[in-house]
Amino acid sequence: MIRIYHNPRCRKSREGLKYLVEKGLEFECIEYLKNPITEKELRTIIAKMNIRPLELVRTKEAIYKKQFRGKNFTDDEWIKIIIQYPALLKRPVVVKDYKAVVAVPPEIMDVLFTKRIQLSEIKS
Repeated sequence: MIRIYHNPRCRKSREGLKYLVEKGLEFECIEYLKNPITEKELRTIIAKMNIRPLELVRTKEAIYKKQFRGKNFTDDEWIKIIIQYPALLKRPVVVKDYKAVVAVPPEIMDVLFTKRIQLSEIKS
């Protein structure tokens, strides 16, 4: 199942949602400002992206500039900050199976839909 963590007020998030619709894919849309993301979900997304939590933070947001810029936090602290201030989460985040991406531009999410070829499928 494909999941998109979406903020309808964000142009980039709307573009990502539109891209999924245009591709005709079935997906679950999670408006994470209305239905807050859990710490477990966020940790799973971060693991699927193979990144540090700070890489998911929108550093141009006013709340970031006012409260967090220039300060050092651990990965666990950043996770708690993102949970507390969900507007800091880069968007849209699209998750499928064992991978996740921030879909900016939307075409980046195509990596989620490419089939992995098994060695047994390769004919010599």
